[in-house]
Order: sequence, then C-alpha cells, then structure tokens
Amino acid sequence: MSLLDGHVAVVTGGSSGIGRGIALAYAEEGADVVVCDIREDPKEGGAPTHEKIEADTDSSSTYVELDVTDPAAFEAAMDAAEAFGGVDVMVNNAGIWRPEEFLDVTEDEFQGMMDINLKGVYFGAQAAARRMVESGGGSIINVSSVNGIFGNGNYPSYSASKGAVRTLSYSLAHGLGGDGVRVNAIHPGAIKTKIGPEGAAETSEEQMAQLTAMIPLGRQGEPDDVAGVAVFLASDLSKYVTGESIVVDGGWTSWR
Repeated sequence: MSLLDGHVAVVTGGSSGIGRGIALAYAEEGADVVVCDIREDPKEGGAPTHEKIEADTDSSSTYVELDVTDPAAFEAAMDAAEAFGGVDVMVNNAGIWRPEEFLDVTEDEFQGMMDINLKGVYFGAQAAARRMVESGGGSIINVSSVNGIFGNGNYPSYSASKGAVRTLSYSLAHGLGGDGVRVNAIHPGAIKTKIGPEGAAETSEEQMAQLTAMIPLGRQGEPDDVAGVAVFLASDLSKYVTGESIVVDGGWTSWR
C-alpha cells in the first residue's frame, strides 16, 4: 500500500516548482491529483504536470486553470476533485515573490502580493474545508516561507503575506479540528524554483556560494525536499498533527 492510496488532492500552483514537486510525489504515493495553476506549462520546461502524472504513474490527474485571486474559481477545482471521489487533501501553494524596497512599494504592488499569497490561501482553504466538513475530514496544507517566521527587510510585503499564512493556519487548525480537518503550514527556505518575476536576473555563483554557506546542510533545497513533508502531512502518518509549522530549509533558520 502506498501512503496516499485512495486520496484525492488539489494542488494550487501545481504546474511548476514546489507545487509540481508535491503533485508528482502525491501521485507516486497513489493519490489522484487536481493540478491548478494560471498556466499549464511548467516554467522549468517538460510535460505539464497532469500529463506527466498520467504517463508515469497509476494515478489519475487533471488540470484546472485557476486564478487564486478569484474565490469563486476554487469551485471548479473542488468539482474536478469530486470526479475522483472528493477532495481529501488541499495544498495552497500558489504564490509570488519579488525583492523590493519598502519605501517604494505602492498600494497596488502590496495588494497584489496579498491577493495571491494570502487571499488565495484563505479562500482555497475555505472552499476545500466546506467539502471536507461534509465528507468527514481532510488535510489542508498551506505553503508559507521561512520569511514568514523571521521576516526579511528585502521582501517586506512577501514576508508579511507569509507570516499571515502561518497564523491563519493555526487559526484554521483550531476552528476546524472538531470537524476532522487538519491544517498545517510548511515553511520552505532556499528552494530551487522559478518563483521570481519573469526576466529577473539569475543568481550569480558568488551569491549562490554566500547563500549555501548559511545552510548547515550545505545545499539549496529541491522541490522534492518540500514534497516529502507534504506527503507526510497528507497521509495518516500525521493523523494527530495539526496547527504545526514545519520548516524545510536545511537548518538555515535554526541558527540565525
């Protein structure tokens, strides 16, 4: 038996990066997966996530075009999950990041960050929880960031949005526990993805060396490093775990 046999998962931002890694890991563990994103093609290249799942695993998958800033759009994702048996696992992963100067951030820029990183998580969790309460329970996993724990002056609105995701997860764990819905947050550190804005400069070798020197495990993370934790939180291995933040950063925050 695989860890997620019989489970149905919805993953936002599932076309690329961490979301793609989680969706693929879920399928490998037996879950059927609804891949949600504003774009179907992975930023890294290769086959779309849902096609790769169908080709490489025994699980079923479908793609739903989803803009997480539109709360009503989540119903299409939940309905797609119903076709597989109903949502058991919701991963609110979609997010954006950018470096910024606090004194120069405009109201529109701030609101855009909050609409995707926080509002999208809030209403994604709400849509899934409504279905989970009806069906007797489930697992909601919100992808935050280490910057939502310690903050970062180079990314103030991003840090604010991710800190809010952390405390939102605690609040939902408290409010939904009686209905059998577990809610936890994952806080990735430096993970190799293309989350940055289009056209952003590549990290230089010198910058990469400086970053790696701050990580006790001596390397940047990969999407599958986060995916392993997401599998744990989706499975019965974590059936008594809720209201938790799990940091996946190679030890970076433990000694800052």
